[in-house]
Amino acid sequence: MLDKSNTPNFAPLNRAFNAVFRPGRLSIGLVVPLEANRNDPVPTMTRHLERAALADELGFAALWLRDVPFNVPSFGDAGQVFDPFVYLGALGVATRDIALGVASIVLPLRHPAHVAKAAASADQLSGGRLLLGVASGDRPEEYPALNKNFSDRGARFRDSLAYIRAMAQDYPRLDNPQGDLSGGIDMLPKPAAGRLPLLITGGSQRTPEWVARHGDGWMTYPRGTAAQSRVVADYRARVAQAGLPDKPVMQSLYVDLVDQADAPPRPIHLGFSAGTDYLRRYLHEIRDLGINHVALNLRFNVAGIEPTLHRLADEVLPEFHD
Repeated sequence: MLDKSNTPNFAPLNRAFNAVFRPGRLSIGLVVPLEANRNDPVPTMTRHLERAALADELGFAALWLRDVPFNVPSFGDAGQVFDPFVYLGALGVATRDIALGVASIVLPLRHPAHVAKAAASADQLSGGRLLLGVASGDRPEEYPALNKNFSDRGARFRDSLAYIRAMAQDYPRLDNPQGDLSGGIDMLPKPAAGRLPLLITGGSQRTPEWVARHGDGWMTYPRGTAAQSRVVADYRARVAQAGLPDKPVMQSLYVDLVDQADAPPRPIHLGFSAGTDYLRRYLHEIRDLGINHVALNLRFNVAGIEPTLHRLADEVLPEFHD
């Protein structure tokens, strides 16, 4: 088990980053839409803002939305339908304390100036509650629709990340394939704490060393215990080898929470169906592997969403609060 005593904090960024990510701790968030649409790639968005407000009230750490420009039928998932930055604005008004995360903005499909301005705006308007996940993208069909090449998305991802970092500076200078910044113009607003928390998803067509060096944290998928332990340890070793302070790791998890608390796990897509007893054991296990945040996806949940949120808040969240 990780020793949680006298553990330094991760390098502080904004309000959301500092609350959601703490060494030796696990916080629990939710993927929106908070809806069980297992048989339909397009959610109805039923009571979506009310459910977001409920998650905030119940003490969940973060809400996570996705960047899905097009509904690609072969992929089977249209995300939350709404544009992520527009939706962040709505969620910022509907909630008060919960972090607002994007997992993840597909940088090669957007100009980084627009991403930087929209993200800093959402961060300021929400009081520093933005967590910006970034990725190179994994839906090849979207790229020709936007007159982009799928094959060189890794290079555009790299250049876009550098551009977004530069936008936090006053009158930035940058010579970049995404645009030349001469220092004579400025981008406003600036992020609430002076810097956007940028969390890189997977490999994003870059080397593991590059990912460890250039992100403020890492997003990954659930794996078996041994494999997840190896990849988390490898990421943190590369961060240390770069001479940088420790950085957080988060993962996603599909969950179908059944009524019987002691129900054993049954595999589902990128997760499991189980009772709260097993879910708690699993969350303790991944915390001890070094995962700092888990984003629960209830798309395949059979029980009602509101009752499930209350059960999670009553039976699971208390074990992971200070």
